[in-house]
Amino acid sequence: MTDYLLIALALLGVLILGTVGLVAPKLRRRREPPLPTTEVETGAEEDLAGPPVEAAEAEPSTGILVEPPPAPPVPEVPVEVPVEVPEPTAGRLVRLRSRLSRSQNVFGKGLLGLLSRDRLDEETWEEIEDSLITADVGIDSTREIVDRLRERTRVLGTRTVAELRTLLAAELVNALDPELDRALHTAPKDGVPAVLLVVGVNGAGKTTTCGKVARVLVADGRSVILGAADTFRAAAADQLETWAGRVGAETVRGPEGADPASVAFDAVKRGIETGVDTVLVDTAGRLQNKVGLMDELGKVKRVVEKHGPIDETLLILDATTGQNGLEQARVFTEAVDVTGVALTKLDGTAKGGIVISVQRKLGIPVKLVGLGEGKDDLAPFDPAQFVDALLGAETGPDA
Repeated sequence: MTDYLLIALALLGVLILGTVGLVAPKLRRRREPPLPTTEVETGAEEDLAGPPVEAAEAEPSTGILVEPPPAPPVPEVPVEVPVEVPEPTAGRLVRLRSRLSRSQNVFGKGLLGLLSRDRLDEETWEEIEDSLITADVGIDSTREIVDRLRERTRVLGTRTVAELRTLLAAELVNALDPELDRALHTAPKDGVPAVLLVVGVNGAGKTTTCGKVARVLVADGRSVILGAADTFRAAAADQLETWAGRVGAETVRGPEGADPASVAFDAVKRGIETGVDTVLVDTAGRLQNKVGLMDELGKVKRVVEKHGPIDETLLILDATTGQNGLEQARVFTEAVDVTGVALTKLDGTAKGGIVISVQRKLGIPVKLVGLGEGKDDLAPFDPAQFVDALLGAETGPDA
């Protein structure tokens, strides 16, 4: 009996073990359901995965990915500044005569009104003198003009406005000494360009006027190189370069703070190499009472003259400074032998008589006058045209 019980238990154990063996593998093969994915996560996975393998080239020998070569840089195309053609200088003063309207109030209306009075007594002549002195004609020049007018009106018995205007114009032109040489000496000699040195005090509009002088030379058919010898102001060299670029001229400049004489020397040297007609050298503005600065200006002149003599030294004067401009001119003349004056800002002052003062006191001809802020508002000076503009149109019944 006991043997049968043992056999039955053994069979039961075998049966249980067999059943477990069949069920366990099925349980191990069951997979967990996949987690749901979203469009955002899918896109993120693509970003992390990077670009497709086809975007990179693989070397068959090493299997190392090689980055594609960078695109060649696009060359910058320089912006070309259009070259301007300045208007001719012939007749420019006539075209700009309206700019002298303030001075016309003194000369044209004021003086002619006094001269045309019924009775030219002593008091009237004193008023005429005061008007001329107020216009910066200068005391000595005023006395000469008034004395000659008194004599001529007495002898000729002149009374009409037209006749008085003619007499006054003749005396003013005579005071301006029409025989003075007012031509700019800018023609090359023996293959060497003419050298024009521009000097002046601070604030007279020197660099701007220097650029306008370049336009005057180009308008008159000269080829020009500009030397930026004002090395103490970087803006001055940049400004001069802008003026030069407008007329297709070259600028020679040095680093900021460089020796002005060296830059001036290099400018003339470059002018000789390129065969231009004129080298225009802009110097630093300076005060006429600073001895050291004036000595430096003399050095610029001496160094430049190693190439040859300077043909023209042009002093830039501000007409609004009045009689003080005479002192400026005198000191500059002693330092560098000024040969001509460019008188600026005549359109903004009623004191056009400063032209007479400069010439009578110093014997230096006014060669150019500035009558506005426009780029072509610098005109060659002509005494007869200037006086005609100052006196304005003839008026009155007898005109």
